[in-house]
Amino acid sequence: MKVAIEGTSQLAEASVVDACGLHCPEPLMMLHREIRALCDGELLRLIATDPSTHRDVVRFCHYLGHTLLSAPAPSTLGSGAELHFLIRKGSATRSERGDDKG
Repeated sequence: MKVAIEGTSQLAEASVVDACGLHCPEPLMMLHREIRALCDGELLRLIATDPSTHRDVVRFCHYLGHTLLSAPAPSTLGSGAELHFLIRKGSATRSERGDDKG
């Protein structure tokens, strides 16, 4: 699936994980399984409906060094709408993860 990279005019191929209707921890388990099969720099789009997925995906990317390119606004959580996340595997810098203390 081609996806637009937020803030640019670029289009790129992305794997898609559809976790709609599933509840914690299933969306994160599906994300983890799929992202392990990707090469560094490849993109993955996660679509979910469970509001707790937002918190889980942010932490998942932070701790495992992936870059969260786009995520739904917190104001949309809990509305029952689809939540779309775009993740780049394994390419987050320390400052992107918030680890840069300098």
